[in-house]
Amino acid sequence: MLKSFFQCGLAQIRGFLKDRKGSVLAEFGMLMPVLTLLFLSGVEVGRFALLQQKLSRTAVSLSDLIAQTDGTISLTQVANLYESVSYVLRPFDLTTDGVVIVSSVSQTGGTPTVDWQCIGAGALPVVSQLGTAGATASLPAGFTMLDGQSVIIAEVAYNYAPFVTPDLIGNTLLRHHAMFRPRFGSLKSLLPGPVSAGAPTCT
Repeated sequence: MLKSFFQCGLAQIRGFLKDRKGSVLAEFGMLMPVLTLLFLSGVEVGRFALLQQKLSRTAVSLSDLIAQTDGTISLTQVANLYESVSYVLRPFDLTTDGVVIVSSVSQTGGTPTVDWQCIGAGALPVVSQLGTAGATASLPAGFTMLDGQSVIIAEVAYNYAPFVTPDLIGNTLLRHHAMFRPRFGSLKSLLPGPVSAGAPTCT
């Protein structure tokens, strides 16, 4: 009886050693970190592409809407248009990670000049690539103006922080701009007007 007991025990041990059913779980366990990283990387790429699209759309929408005003524009109108920026950029938040800069540029005597400039919608500490109000404008490469012409240029900057590997990749400053010529006037001056709290700073 004791012999048969040992024989039964040995048979069970041999069966256990030959069983390979758990090997799939072991392989899956080794692959799981890789699959998770691939999945999160895909999410990150999609998030990055969506942000780029949103930034471009924000710059285009804002500059186009300002350029469509009827010959004159006030600080109140600009402030109202700035309020719509947060809705265009959702689900991303400009409050601390971005900023929107709108400039009116005109050319007289062969010199493009920044007539006025508004900065707001976020607190990211970046400056316009065009220059400051009253200074000679540094126009984008390939863009030229004739005397008497003017253009509205919107710049959107965003500090992109990846959430998958933030320590490995680090933050990236993304910038988009769009420009439209005013339809019904030069818009060289920005008229005063009442604004609410959080309105852009205009000079």
